[in-house]
Amino acid sequence: MTIPAAGRGGSHQLVVRGLRAGVAGLDVLTGVDLTVRGGEVHAVMGPNGSGKSTLAHVLMGKPGYQVLGGDVTLDGQDLLALPPWRRARLGLFLAPQDPTEVPGVGLHQVLTEALRGRGPGPDDDGRALVASASAEAARVGLEARLLDRPLNVDLSGGERKRSETLQLALLRPTIAVLDELDSGIDVDGLRDVARRVREGVDEWGLGVLAITHYRRLLSVLRPDVVHVFVQGRIVASGGPELADELERSGYGAFEALAREQGQGPGGAGGP
Repeated sequence: MTIPAAGRGGSHQLVVRGLRAGVAGLDVLTGVDLTVRGGEVHAVMGPNGSGKSTLAHVLMGKPGYQVLGGDVTLDGQDLLALPPWRRARLGLFLAPQDPTEVPGVGLHQVLTEALRGRGPGPDDDGRALVASASAEAARVGLEARLLDRPLNVDLSGGERKRSETLQLALLRPTIAVLDELDSGIDVDGLRDVARRVREGVDEWGLGVLAITHYRRLLSVLRPDVVHVFVQGRIVASGGPELADELERSGYGAFEALAREQGQGPGGAGGP
Protein backbone atom coordinates (compact mmCIF):
# COMPACT_ATOMS: atom_id res chain seq x y z
CA MET A 1 0.00 0.00 0.00
CA THR A 2 1.08 3.62 -0.45
CA ILE A 3 1.71 5.67 2.66
CA PRO A 4 1.25 9.44 2.31
CA ALA A 5 4.25 11.74 2.48
CA ALA A 6 5.06 12.78 6.04
CA GLY A 7 4.52 16.25 7.41
CA ARG A 8 7.04 18.52 9.08
CA GLY A 9 8.17 15.73 11.40
CA GLY A 10 8.86 13.40 8.51
CA SER A 11 12.54 13.00 9.40
CA HIS A 12 11.51 11.12 12.55
CA GLN A 13 10.53 7.48 12.45
CA LEU A 14 9.81 4.62 14.80
CA VAL A 15 10.80 1.30 13.23
CA VAL A 16 9.75 -2.05 14.72
CA ARG A 17 11.12 -5.21 13.10
CA GLY A 18 10.32 -8.78 14.10
CA LEU A 19 9.49 -7.79 17.68
CA ARG A 20 8.73 -10.74 19.95
CA ALA A 21 8.04 -10.29 23.64
CA GLY A 22 6.35 -11.96 26.55
CA VAL A 23 5.37 -11.63 30.19
CA ALA A 24 5.37 -14.18 33.00
CA GLY A 25 6.56 -16.91 30.65
CA LEU A 26 3.81 -16.30 28.06
CA ASP A 27 4.70 -15.27 24.51
CA VAL A 28 2.48 -12.31 23.63
CA LEU A 29 4.09 -10.46 20.72
CA THR A 30 4.90 -12.98 18.02
CA GLY A 31 6.63 -10.87 15.37
CA VAL A 32 5.57 -7.23 14.97
CA ASP A 33 6.70 -5.22 11.95
CA LEU A 34 5.75 -1.56 11.84
CA THR A 35 7.08 1.82 10.77
CA VAL A 36 5.55 5.11 11.98
CA ARG A 37 6.93 8.33 10.51
CA GLY A 38 6.48 11.86 11.72
CA GLY A 39 3.28 13.38 10.38
CA GLU A 40 1.53 10.01 10.07
CA VAL A 41 -1.29 8.51 12.12
CA HIS A 42 -1.37 4.72 12.41
CA ALA A 43 -4.29 2.98 14.11
CA VAL A 44 -3.95 -0.48 15.65
CA MET A 45 -7.21 -2.38 16.11
CA GLY A 46 -7.73 -5.92 17.33
CA PRO A 47 -9.69 -8.15 19.71
CA ASN A 48 -9.14 -8.19 23.45
CA GLY A 49 -6.08 -10.18 24.48
CA SER A 50 -4.33 -9.84 21.15
CA GLY A 51 -1.31 -8.02 22.64
CA LYS A 52 -2.01 -4.40 21.69
CA SER A 53 -1.30 -2.97 25.15
CA THR A 54 1.72 -5.24 25.48
CA LEU A 55 3.10 -3.63 22.33
CA ALA A 56 2.69 -0.17 23.90
CA HIS A 57 4.35 -1.26 27.14
CA VAL A 58 7.29 -2.93 25.41
CA LEU A 59 7.90 0.10 23.21
CA MET A 60 8.07 2.35 26.29
CA GLY A 61 10.13 -0.13 28.33
CA LYS A 62 7.68 -0.98 31.12
CA PRO A 63 9.31 -3.38 33.62
CA GLY A 64 8.13 -6.98 33.69
CA TYR A 65 8.16 -7.67 29.96
CA GLN A 66 10.82 -9.80 28.29
CA VAL A 67 11.95 -8.97 24.76
CA LEU A 68 12.56 -12.29 23.00
CA GLY A 69 13.66 -11.05 19.60
CA GLY A 70 13.58 -8.30 17.01
CA ASP A 71 14.56 -4.66 17.28
CA VAL A 72 13.01 -1.23 17.77
CA THR A 73 14.65 2.04 16.75
CA LEU A 74 13.66 5.69 16.96
CA ASP A 75 15.53 7.84 14.48
CA GLY A 76 18.09 5.05 14.15
CA GLN A 77 18.76 4.67 17.90
CA ASP A 78 18.17 1.32 19.58
CA LEU A 79 15.27 1.84 22.00
CA LEU A 80 15.38 -1.62 23.53
CA ALA A 81 18.79 -0.90 25.05
CA LEU A 82 17.52 2.22 26.84
CA PRO A 83 15.59 2.79 30.09
CA PRO A 84 12.15 4.42 29.74
CA TRP A 85 13.34 7.91 30.67
CA ARG A 86 15.90 7.91 27.88
CA ARG A 87 13.29 6.69 25.41
CA ALA A 88 11.15 9.63 26.49
CA ARG A 89 14.05 12.03 26.07
CA LEU A 90 14.52 10.77 22.52
CA GLY A 91 10.94 11.78 21.78
CA LEU A 92 8.77 8.74 22.55
CA PHE A 93 5.58 9.41 24.52
CA LEU A 94 3.10 6.90 25.94
CA ALA A 95 -0.42 7.82 27.00
CA PRO A 96 -1.33 4.68 28.98
CA GLN A 97 -4.77 3.15 29.12
CA ASP A 98 -4.89 3.58 32.91
CA PRO A 99 -2.69 6.55 33.96
CA THR A 100 -1.07 6.03 37.35
CA GLU A 101 -1.90 8.10 40.42
CA VAL A 102 1.13 9.80 41.98
CA PRO A 103 0.16 11.20 45.41
CA GLY A 104 2.23 14.13 46.58
CA VAL A 105 3.56 15.03 43.12
CA GLY A 106 1.71 17.79 41.29
CA LEU A 107 1.11 17.94 37.57
CA HIS A 108 3.10 21.19 37.39
CA GLN A 109 6.06 19.46 39.06
CA VAL A 110 5.90 16.58 36.59
CA LEU A 111 5.84 18.95 33.63
CA THR A 112 8.66 21.08 35.03
CA GLU A 113 10.95 18.08 35.49
CA ALA A 114 9.99 16.56 32.14
CA LEU A 115 10.74 19.77 30.29
CA ARG A 116 13.99 20.21 32.19
CA GLY A 117 15.03 16.69 31.20
CA ARG A 118 14.23 17.43 27.58
CA GLY A 119 16.74 20.29 27.53
CA PRO A 120 16.66 24.10 27.59
CA GLY A 121 13.57 25.65 26.07
CA PRO A 122 11.09 28.54 26.24
CA ASP A 123 9.15 26.94 29.13
CA ASP A 124 12.12 26.97 31.51
CA ASP A 125 10.62 30.01 33.20
CA GLY A 126 7.99 28.90 35.72
CA ARG A 127 5.53 31.61 34.74
CA ALA A 128 5.80 30.64 31.09
CA LEU A 129 5.02 27.03 31.97
CA VAL A 130 1.97 28.03 34.01
CA ALA A 131 0.70 30.13 31.11
CA SER A 132 1.33 27.36 28.56
CA ALA A 133 -0.28 24.72 30.76
CA SER A 134 -3.33 26.90 31.34
CA ALA A 135 -3.71 27.50 27.62
CA GLU A 136 -3.42 23.82 26.83
CA ALA A 137 -5.87 22.94 29.60
CA ALA A 138 -8.42 25.17 27.92
CA ARG A 139 -7.78 23.49 24.55
CA VAL A 140 -8.42 19.99 25.92
CA GLY A 141 -11.25 20.97 28.28
CA LEU A 142 -9.38 20.34 31.54
CA GLU A 143 -10.37 22.59 34.45
CA ALA A 144 -7.45 24.86 35.34
CA ARG A 145 -7.79 24.07 39.07
CA LEU A 146 -6.74 20.49 38.34
CA LEU A 147 -3.29 21.66 37.23
CA ASP A 148 -2.37 21.99 40.92
CA ARG A 149 -3.73 18.56 41.85
CA PRO A 150 -1.36 15.62 42.53
CA LEU A 151 -0.92 13.71 39.30
CA ASN A 152 -4.16 11.83 38.45
CA VAL A 153 -5.27 11.68 42.11
CA ASP A 154 -9.08 11.77 42.45
CA LEU A 155 -9.49 12.49 38.75
CA SER A 156 -12.19 10.87 36.64
CA GLY A 157 -11.21 8.72 33.68
CA GLY A 158 -11.97 11.55 31.29
CA GLU A 159 -9.97 14.07 33.31
CA ARG A 160 -6.98 11.72 33.27
CA LYS A 161 -7.15 11.43 29.50
CA ARG A 162 -7.37 15.20 29.15
CA SER A 163 -4.35 15.54 31.46
CA GLU A 164 -2.34 13.05 29.41
CA THR A 165 -3.17 14.96 26.25
CA LEU A 166 -2.14 18.24 27.87
CA GLN A 167 1.22 16.67 28.79
CA LEU A 168 1.69 15.48 25.22
CA ALA A 169 0.96 18.95 23.85
CA LEU A 170 3.46 20.63 26.17
CA LEU A 171 6.24 18.08 25.73
CA ARG A 172 5.84 17.90 21.94
CA PRO A 173 7.26 14.39 21.43
CA THR A 174 8.14 13.09 17.99
CA ILE A 175 6.18 9.82 18.32
CA ALA A 176 3.14 9.29 20.57
CA VAL A 177 1.73 5.87 21.47
CA LEU A 178 -1.89 6.22 22.58
CA ASP A 179 -3.19 3.14 24.39
CA GLU A 180 -6.99 3.38 24.17
CA LEU A 181 -7.22 7.12 24.57
CA ASP A 182 -10.96 6.66 24.05
CA SER A 183 -11.58 4.44 27.11
CA GLY A 184 -13.21 5.97 30.18
CA ILE A 185 -14.03 9.27 28.48
CA ASP A 186 -17.30 10.67 27.20
CA VAL A 187 -18.03 11.74 23.64
CA ASP A 188 -17.28 15.43 24.23
CA GLY A 189 -14.00 14.64 25.99
CA LEU A 190 -12.97 12.25 23.27
CA ARG A 191 -13.54 14.91 20.65
CA ASP A 192 -11.42 17.41 22.61
CA VAL A 193 -8.43 15.13 23.17
CA ALA A 194 -8.49 13.55 19.72
CA ARG A 195 -8.65 16.96 18.09
CA ARG A 196 -5.63 18.15 20.10
CA VAL A 197 -3.63 15.08 19.08
CA ARG A 198 -4.56 15.64 15.44
CA GLU A 199 -3.47 19.27 15.75
CA GLY A 200 -0.10 18.00 17.00
CA VAL A 201 0.26 16.01 13.79
CA ASP A 202 -0.36 19.17 11.80
CA GLU A 203 1.54 21.62 14.06
CA TRP A 204 4.85 19.85 14.66
CA GLY A 205 4.69 16.68 12.59
CA LEU A 206 3.81 14.34 15.45
CA GLY A 207 3.76 10.67 14.53
CA VAL A 208 0.93 8.72 16.20
CA LEU A 209 0.38 5.04 16.96
CA ALA A 210 -3.19 4.88 18.27
CA ILE A 211 -4.44 1.65 19.83
CA THR A 212 -8.23 1.55 19.85
CA HIS A 213 -11.31 -0.63 19.64
CA TYR A 214 -13.58 2.03 18.21
CA ARG A 215 -13.92 3.92 14.97
CA ARG A 216 -15.18 7.06 16.77
CA LEU A 217 -11.62 8.03 17.77
CA LEU A 218 -10.45 7.60 14.20
CA SER A 219 -13.12 9.89 12.81
CA VAL A 220 -11.20 12.77 14.43
CA LEU A 221 -7.62 11.44 14.19
CA ARG A 222 -8.05 10.60 10.48
CA PRO A 223 -5.51 7.74 10.29
CA ASP A 224 -3.31 7.24 7.26
CA VAL A 225 -3.02 3.52 7.97
CA VAL A 226 -5.14 1.04 9.93
CA HIS A 227 -3.51 -2.18 11.15
CA VAL A 228 -5.37 -5.30 12.31
CA PHE A 229 -3.57 -6.85 15.28
CA VAL A 230 -4.34 -10.50 16.08
CA GLN A 231 -2.41 -13.09 18.09
CA GLY A 232 0.50 -10.78 18.79
CA ARG A 233 1.18 -9.46 15.31
CA ILE A 234 -0.18 -7.35 12.47
CA VAL A 235 -2.08 -9.58 10.05
CA ALA A 236 -3.46 -6.91 7.70
CA SER A 237 -3.06 -3.19 6.96
CA GLY A 238 -5.09 -0.79 4.88
CA GLY A 239 -6.60 2.66 4.70
CA PRO A 240 -9.33 4.16 6.93
CA GLU A 241 -11.92 2.01 5.18
CA LEU A 242 -10.47 -1.00 7.00
CA ALA A 243 -11.84 0.39 10.28
CA ASP A 244 -15.29 0.53 8.69
CA GLU A 245 -14.96 -3.10 7.66
CA LEU A 246 -13.98 -4.13 11.18
CA GLU A 247 -16.95 -2.28 12.64
CA ARG A 248 -19.30 -4.07 10.23
CA SER A 249 -17.82 -7.58 10.26
CA GLY A 250 -15.66 -7.95 13.38
CA TYR A 251 -12.39 -9.83 13.61
CA GLY A 252 -13.45 -13.37 12.68
CA ALA A 253 -11.92 -13.40 9.21
CA PHE A 254 -8.68 -11.88 10.48
CA GLU A 255 -8.42 -14.39 13.32
CA ALA A 256 -8.70 -17.16 10.74
CA LEU A 257 -6.02 -15.43 8.67
CA ALA A 258 -3.75 -15.26 11.72
CA ARG A 259 -4.16 -19.00 12.28
CA GLU A 260 -3.29 -19.69 8.65
CA GLN A 261 -0.22 -17.47 8.83
CA GLY A 262 0.90 -19.13 12.05
CA GLN A 263 0.76 -22.55 10.43
CA GLY A 264 2.81 -21.54 7.38
CA PRO A 265 6.54 -22.21 6.89
CA GLY A 266 8.46 -20.31 9.55
CA GLY A 267 5.24 -18.90 11.00
CA ALA A 268 4.79 -18.30 14.67
CA GLY A 269 1.64 -19.39 16.44
CA GLY A 270 -0.27 -17.10 18.78
CA PRO A 271 0.06 -17.21 22.56
